[in-house]
Amino acid sequence: MTVLVMNAVAAPLIEPHLPRWVEPRYFRSAEELFELAPEAEIGWFDLYQPGGMDKAIRLATGLKWLNSVYAGVDFFPLDVLRERGVILTNGTGINAITIAEYVVMGMLTVAKGYREVVRSQDRHEWLLDSPGKVELAGSRALILGYGAIGQRVDRMLQGFDVDVVKVRRSQGEGTLGLDEWRGQLGTFDWVILAVPATPETEGMIGKAEIAAMKPGSTLVNVARGSVVDQEALIAGLKAGRPGHAFLDVVTPEPLPAKHPLWDVPNAHITSHLSGRAQTRMFERSVTRFLENLARFRSGEPLQPQVDLSLGY
Repeated sequence: MTVLVMNAVAAPLIEPHLPRWVEPRYFRSAEELFELAPEAEIGWFDLYQPGGMDKAIRLATGLKWLNSVYAGVDFFPLDVLRERGVILTNGTGINAITIAEYVVMGMLTVAKGYREVVRSQDRHEWLLDSPGKVELAGSRALILGYGAIGQRVDRMLQGFDVDVVKVRRSQGEGTLGLDEWRGQLGTFDWVILAVPATPETEGMIGKAEIAAMKPGSTLVNVARGSVVDQEALIAGLKAGRPGHAFLDVVTPEPLPAKHPLWDVPNAHITSHLSGRAQTRMFERSVTRFLENLARFRSGEPLQPQVDLSLGY
């Protein structure tokens, strides 16, 4: 028997489909996870607050395969997993639909001034004109990070007649190379960040990049807060370059109540909710996990597998 340790939240979905060679043990709290982790050969250690997952992974000395619904694994002890030869599969693509929808929602919210429309209803005020008059059609968007989320955003924006340019290593129509996009920042109405959090992407949108953005443009971040120099962004927003920022991710999280970013009027902060604005995350995750269980048993490669040296 192979011991599987996983969150009890997914138990009703997965238990009827587990093969006989798997012995499941479920945790309902971080404390229960810490007790069970040393027994795990297969682990699905996801917690709503991921800080405890680091501790659990370090305790799981017999682990062979670790699965997670999280796409970003920057808070995992990747060095420990690499040293122990543990396979890590992540949630790449699981939440791509809802996160991409959040990106489009953010763009439309900014374009149509929808936040002010909602506030007018709170005031019981009938507006005589639209607070936002931007049309997505004909605008230009740059997508940094062309994985599952970036690709789905691209497809959605094509339907809005947005001119989409993506940054990727392989060249092609509608693409910019890794060293080309900075020189063209000032030509885009929307800059969308969907890159993985790695040492290479940390602070990639800094003071120089923000200063180079088109006045009135919008920065959309569904990657990680660490990708953006937040202090430089606050200064840029106050100066109107960019004109808006739609931030599903910030630094730190949760953002302290007295943090100055809350009070920047052209910053839209959505509390890292994009991946949670759905009901099918566990359903998709369980389907993928069960498929990988069969591969694990037969010695086939698991998908999608994280490169523990690159961090994604």
